[in-house]
Amino acid sequence: MKRVGVLTSGGDAPGMNACVRAVVRSAASRKIEVVGIRRGYTGLIGGDMISLGPKRVGHILERGGTFLDSSRCPEMKTPEGLEKAVNMLRSERIEGLITIGGDGTFRAAAALAKMGGVKVVGIPGTIDNDVYGTDYTIGFDTAINTALQSIDKIRDTADSLEMLFFVEVMGRTRGFIALAVGVAGGASEIIIPETETNTLALAQRLQKRFLKRGGQQSALIIVAEGNTPGGAQAIAKMVGEIMKVDYRVVLLGHVQRGGSPTARDRILASKLGIAAVNTLREGKHGCMVGEIGSEIVYTPLEDTWTKVKELDASLLRMPHILTI
Repeated sequence: MKRVGVLTSGGDAPGMNACVRAVVRSAASRKIEVVGIRRGYTGLIGGDMISLGPKRVGHILERGGTFLDSSRCPEMKTPEGLEKAVNMLRSERIEGLITIGGDGTFRAAAALAKMGGVKVVGIPGTIDNDVYGTDYTIGFDTAINTALQSIDKIRDTADSLEMLFFVEVMGRTRGFIALAVGVAGGASEIIIPETETNTLALAQRLQKRFLKRGGQQSALIIVAEGNTPGGAQAIAKMVGEIMKVDYRVVLLGHVQRGGSPTARDRILASKLGIAAVNTLREGKHGCMVGEIGSEIVYTPLEDTWTKVKELDASLLRMPHILTI
């Protein structure tokens, strides 16, 4: 293999730049040319590409976001869009394609492979950590640490004012971020889509805890954004009315996507970038490279979105054990 393309697609995640750097420098060490495709699949269809060498990816390891830029491309869901993408890859003599992103990125990659026989390898890059086939996705560790910094600050105010704070974190329809930051941040309750939310029972648990401690106390309740219609605002309103107490709602939002990647994300991104290049060189494709138990594993692209990645059951039990 002499020429490969690399793109980042969907939501950005800290560590994507570190991953592109690893792809480029690993490929260069094996005399493989790398073409950077800007703006994800939108750039692929439009031919927005740049040549990437070792110097071009210098000093991007520590940068958040993605210097290749990203986008969501509805055209890739159509036969016409897929055909344009396949033809562009052929015209640019790109023999293999490395895609960095989440399930939407891999769906498009799998469709490319099916339609045009494109040799594709995926790398999991999303803060949500909801991709099957890897313990952690690139960007997850940075996102939970960014959220945790904010939660620690919110606790100072919650304790001072003896008030309920409902903090909504990202994660789409899964609770990986909420569970991680809730346990690490010492939250009283963690509300995630994977478990049923009973607002009356939630209010009763909080009220019982306050009475046990001798009156009004502070509490942090972490809510995953995809938990229920209305999110943290709706849950806070119901609980506040039941308990007849004042409360505040904080939506952390896209601040969780930004910032310099943690050491853990930089290392994971570097490992998977190198692994993706090696995978193409060895003749493997149609898969995602991930890491499970410190070992590089290969998962068929379709499995990454059709199989469900399970939450850590031990973390689910922790809040009720640690909050007395």
